[in-house]
Amino acid sequence: MAAGIQIGDVWVPGRVLTAPMTGITDLPFRRLASRLGAAYVATEMVAAAELARARPDVVRRAAVGEGLPLTVIQLVGRDPAAMAEGARMAERAGADIIDLNFGCPAKEVTGSACGSALMRTPELACRLMQAAVEATTRPVTVKMRLGWDDAHRNAPLLAKRAEEIGVRAVTVHGRTRAQFYTGQADWTAVGEVKAAVGIPVIVNGDILTADDAREAMRQSGADALMLGRGVYGRPWLAAHMERALADGTVLLEPGREERLDIVIEHLRASVAFYGLPLGLKMFRKHLGWYIEQAPWPADPLERRAAKSRLCRLETPEDVERELGALWRPVTHSGNPVVDIQPQLVEAGVA
Repeated sequence: MAAGIQIGDVWVPGRVLTAPMTGITDLPFRRLASRLGAAYVATEMVAAAELARARPDVVRRAAVGEGLPLTVIQLVGRDPAAMAEGARMAERAGADIIDLNFGCPAKEVTGSACGSALMRTPELACRLMQAAVEATTRPVTVKMRLGWDDAHRNAPLLAKRAEEIGVRAVTVHGRTRAQFYTGQADWTAVGEVKAAVGIPVIVNGDILTADDAREAMRQSGADALMLGRGVYGRPWLAAHMERALADGTVLLEPGREERLDIVIEHLRASVAFYGLPLGLKMFRKHLGWYIEQAPWPADPLERRAAKSRLCRLETPEDVERELGALWRPVTHSGNPVVDIQPQLVEAGVA
């Protein structure tokens, strides 16, 4: 059997997972990343209480969509009854796995006593897990941090409680909430969680290269890893990282034509999903990352100016035309086309 991870009754055919990210892992992105080979891409974070009320924009964030090999819906909240109803609705919507967010460090989330703030209230966290597990037949997982701060690193204890309740896997970002994204992720501390439980543990945080991925899994003993911001502008990254972990092969980054095709596919999918003008507005951040990640133009200042210009365009057709011109292979009078070699992939970022 190929390398993967068993989460309850769901087999995930890979060890490189993509984190839920608000405003990023919407249905157009998940479809694209899955087509490019990603085994697991979670939805955006969805407020359980708002999903329970069937708020249209929240339901859209939890959209399952046809043709996806796996759908993981992540819920966030602080009310056990709403969490239970959100889990039931997620299952009815077609979720294969339901993930609970105990890790988001954003002030607007922790200020509502949600996300990583739940590391400070483990009894409430346990009631939320219990409510979700009892409300659904689907595997429930949890994404957490090491703790609220260095004085309260309670991830091993909370993970053990989660396992006893019936949670089927835990993802641990190797920082406390107090660290936010500063400092260095502590993969060894994630290993303390792995040692405390028998369910799968997924390591997350500062996985920048294939070597980092191997080292993170070695230090933590984790069963899989989770990528985050490294997929910005590189929806193929999870599949490339999977190959690097499997046999050490370092795949080339997409060349001009393939990369342009990917961007246009993403743009058109966003417009089809959201309509205009929202679809183009939602896509602009992705467009900026695509331009930042490409090696063309070679001059960083020119690339930055192009990003600014293209992200102000007001029609999809203009974006396609201008991006095609920006990434057109360089020609010299009397000489054949000279193309820049694509960069090598050695990394995923979490």
